[in-house]
Amino acid sequence: MSTMQSRSFLLPLLLTAVLALAAFAGAFRYFGSEERGKAEGRLSLYQSIVAAELERFAHLTYVLSLDPFVVEAAEGGAVAPLNARLAEFAGQAGLDAIYLMDETGLTIAASNHGQPGSFLGQSYGFRPYFLEARDGRTGRFYAIGATTGLPGYFIADPVRRADGDIAGVIAIKIDLSVLEESWRTSGEQVLLANADGVVLLASEPDWRYRSLYPLSAVQREAIELARQFTGQTLAPLDASFETDGTARIGGVERIHLTSADLPHGWVLHYFASYDPALTRSILAAAFVVGLAALALIVLQVQRGRRVGAALARSEREEAELRRANERLAVEIEDRRTAERRLKRTQVELERASRLAALGQLAASVTHELGQPIAAMKNHLTAAELNAGEKGGLIGRIGSLVDRMEATTRQLKFFARSEREAFDDVDLRDAMQAALALVEPNREAAGAVIHVALPDAPVVIRGSRLRLEQVMTNLIRNGLDAAEDQSAAEISVRVASGEDACWFEVRDNGHGLGAATLAELQEPFVTTRESGRGMGLGLAIAAGIVSDHGGEMKAENAEGGGAVFTVRFPMPDADDVTEAA
Repeated sequence: MSTMQSRSFLLPLLLTAVLALAAFAGAFRYFGSEERGKAEGRLSLYQSIVAAELERFAHLTYVLSLDPFVVEAAEGGAVAPLNARLAEFAGQAGLDAIYLMDETGLTIAASNHGQPGSFLGQSYGFRPYFLEARDGRTGRFYAIGATTGLPGYFIADPVRRADGDIAGVIAIKIDLSVLEESWRTSGEQVLLANADGVVLLASEPDWRYRSLYPLSAVQREAIELARQFTGQTLAPLDASFETDGTARIGGVERIHLTSADLPHGWVLHYFASYDPALTRSILAAAFVVGLAALALIVLQVQRGRRVGAALARSEREEAELRRANERLAVEIEDRRTAERRLKRTQVELERASRLAALGQLAASVTHELGQPIAAMKNHLTAAELNAGEKGGLIGRIGSLVDRMEATTRQLKFFARSEREAFDDVDLRDAMQAALALVEPNREAAGAVIHVALPDAPVVIRGSRLRLEQVMTNLIRNGLDAAEDQSAAEISVRVASGEDACWFEVRDNGHGLGAATLAELQEPFVTTRESGRGMGLGLAIAAGIVSDHGGEMKAENAEGGGAVFTVRFPMPDADDVTEAA
């Protein structure tokens, strides 16, 4: 197989591989987002179910605390009728137990009075739910049963005498294991953790009573005092949770979602697999490969037909006609290219003529005004020394002379004829220098400058000082335009692509209005009020950018303000190497 045939075979193969990888990546992002959306819906459903289960019997203990049989037994009356009554209530409601405790926490009546492991005679004065109810509040607590060894959710309310004093505490125990069973049978991976990070309920039995985070000594002491997890070591769960919404459990990565909208600071954790998204993404990539193969076959068939047709067209007249058409097309394109170049040349000549005239005028003005201005400054300095103070009329005249001198310095740009040697310039360093120069202007305006610079160097061939002059001018123009805003902001950014690099200056000021960049680049054209600049800044900047082979664009920004973008072609690698 020849080299040409090998290339013609490898290129479609590589293109197909790239397309397949791109299709897989795009499909995985899409299907992964879809799986996360499904997981969010399932989490919301489970959160609602858990909240409903916790609140289903929330008011039952309060209602029972008002029952005459309960009040009578708490005040020392007969408990036998109450035992039967509580057993009937527990059976109808589907509760593990309903029981009445005296003021010390000793159980005096219970729905499971005749069953093994009955609560009768057991003291639960150490339980937080009893202590909260004895203090007159509704107590709630999740723990492993001290008598039965079975976990449950406890709710308790105080039983009051007729005078309002607390005679005892009525409590119920709710079995929440039905939630675990529903998670397990549905194939979901769910766990419910308390505020300490201890897993209370889980679809995986091995996860239960594990800690998601290390427990402090204070937390462990509180758990021991309440006998909340008797017999459990509360070992850490083999899991790590990432900030990007994923978790790794047992070495397997999972989608991880949480809901903290539950009582007691409990958090519901839901884990979903990426496998469905991975499978569908692989199918999408395979489909793209199939389409690419089909397209390649079609292209090969068409190519064979074209080759056969070309061989059949051997008549001399047709060949001559094609060559004539090709020559005509080349001539037409050459004419159009020449016309475009002519128009650009005419525009550049007009601008060069104006700038040349301005340069001559600038040279004459700066020459004629230079010595008088210097003499005026010397006289003013002598006057200030003789007067012994600054300010007043002399100070105001001095500021006017300084303004005249600044004006002549701007005009000197147009009188320059030399061309500086170009070196390698990193636009990031030039931008940092420009930001340092405008720092006093920024402080005076009270503006905020947002800077975005790439990590890699952005190098072009040019004059660093003149490029800094362009950057400084654009940033100062932005500060001037935004000075009337309540919160003046400037954003500068340096970036690069394969064939060009650029920097951008954006402000939130009054914008360009109806003016175009071509108009603003003309000397002595400005949008600022009289006395605040000659309108030479953009004209100077445009000349510098043009000398560097670049282009400058300006447009009104969305939401207000203006955006100036200066773009330069990337230098050839050989140029940079030779310069280095």
